[in-house]
Amino acid sequence: MKVRIKFSKEGSVKFIGHLDIMRYFQKAIRRADIDIAYSSGFNPHQIMSFASPLSVGHESSGEYFDVELNSFPGRREMMNALNAVMVEGIRILDVKVLDEKEGNAMASVAAADYLVTFRDTITLPADWKEKLTSFYAQDNITVTKKTKKSEKEIDLKEGIYALEIRGEQVYLLLDAGSGSNIKPGFVLETFLESIGVSVPEFAFQIYRLETYKRTKKGKLLPLIS
Repeated sequence: MKVRIKFSKEGSVKFIGHLDIMRYFQKAIRRADIDIAYSSGFNPHQIMSFASPLSVGHESSGEYFDVELNSFPGRREMMNALNAVMVEGIRILDVKVLDEKEGNAMASVAAADYLVTFRDTITLPADWKEKLTSFYAQDNITVTKKTKKSEKEIDLKEGIYALEIRGEQVYLLLDAGSGSNIKPGFVLETFLESIGVSVPEFAFQIYRLETYKRTKKGKLLPLIS
């Protein structure tokens, strides 16, 4: 059976990269004595699939991965067993047995939302909130998006599903699909550059709130819902 696990990643573990997080959970599942299924062949490995990887330095309360199990001890029992072996900063928030027709975590991701705080290293104009509101109100935001292999022009506005100013923070709901992923830092860097503000490294403190899938009717729901 396929089981989806939701977890948070906060504090100093935010500096641990995605591959190391994968290795950590492989070991944690063994320590928790979870009856996980292994692949066949000469080099069997745990059958595990993570949703959209979290960038190093970001925190989150909406991370997910799927595992295949030979037996399921129960939702509360599995959460307790895993939390008993978690390190500080990682917490299991939910567990759910998936329907056989459910796609894997990575393929299911459609969007993610974030809270972004500006660090003290950046100097914002006094009217930055009004300028950000005007920036988002544009019909189109044409930018060049660079990847490891190429670059292309996109309409950034299409990938921003919501933008709100919450006190001194910015809330963003963004496209997180595998072929159209928009990062919150890229959105705010584009905005700041458009108003002539230089952006130093590590200008933002970013917290992912949730990761979403899209239903057949187009509604966004958390990956466990």
